[in-house]
Amino acid sequence: MRIGFIGIGNMGAPMAGHIARGGHTVTVYDCDPDRVSRFATANGCRGARTFADLADSELVITMLPDGHVVRSVMMGASAAASAAASAAASAAADAAEGGLARHLPRGALFVDMSSSDPVGTRTLGAELAALGIAMLDAPVSGAVPRATLGTLAIMIGGDDKAAIERAKPVLRLMGDRLFETGGLGSAHAMKSLNNFIAAATFAASAEALLIGQRFGLDPATMFDIINVSTGRSFISEVVMKDHVITGKFSTGFSVGLLAKDVRIAADLGEAMNLDAPVLRLVRDRWALARDRLGATRDNAEAVKSWDENLKEL
Repeated sequence: MRIGFIGIGNMGAPMAGHIARGGHTVTVYDCDPDRVSRFATANGCRGARTFADLADSELVITMLPDGHVVRSVMMGASAAASAAASAAASAAADAAEGGLARHLPRGALFVDMSSSDPVGTRTLGAELAALGIAMLDAPVSGAVPRATLGTLAIMIGGDDKAAIERAKPVLRLMGDRLFETGGLGSAHAMKSLNNFIAAATFAASAEALLIGQRFGLDPATMFDIINVSTGRSFISEVVMKDHVITGKFSTGFSVGLLAKDVRIAADLGEAMNLDAPVLRLVRDRWALARDRLGATRDNAEAVKSWDENLKEL
């Protein structure tokens, strides 16, 4: 299959690499031309300089920072999108020559594997459908280590069952667990809610760690106990033990991205008319961590931003 892959950053690069090694004809695009050149050479695939170079793609995958960037890539930059989007979105929009969608043939399949707003995904899907392009949302869980191993958990949302079946063989090259979540946008909703739970668990674990330390408890002993008790979680077993207590702080997922995902979940809660005070609090705590640390810092470093006695972040 001829596949276009847009966004070859920390997650996208290993994911696109698995597809290239899976026997497909892969063309990669990124806002960094040097990254494209290096990746194409290392993985035996084609590099795209403009979106016109992706015009023969039967399937296009995006792995980008957020839904604003995805929309700019696919449809071109509108005034509202440009105002809201990041610098990466602006760069992508400049290269898009009006948007990738206008270059793709009718019958092409578009799969957004980014963490995007589910309401925006439904809107974009309707616009693409009018152009004869089917859309699926297929965000992932597992971060960089599992992206590298090809063992991501992948959620799949879509209104076209045939399109889902068409995408599955490609998705299986990147993940070993595929979950169909419902109609278009449902996978993006599921991803944001999963990350809300992870963010809430981290916030609670971080507060317990800081309180315990001030009382004189040993952090390693604390989490040895928690990990055989009712407080056990992925956060306590992996993030706290391997990244926070050790000071390694290298989960491969930035504080800005996690803050974004929790905001998406909070926006979804409001759209569903549900009073969710815990979600609002977690959203605000991660926004604080992002603002104090900077969006590019590792998400495990959020514990530093919540320790008011710490002199340096």
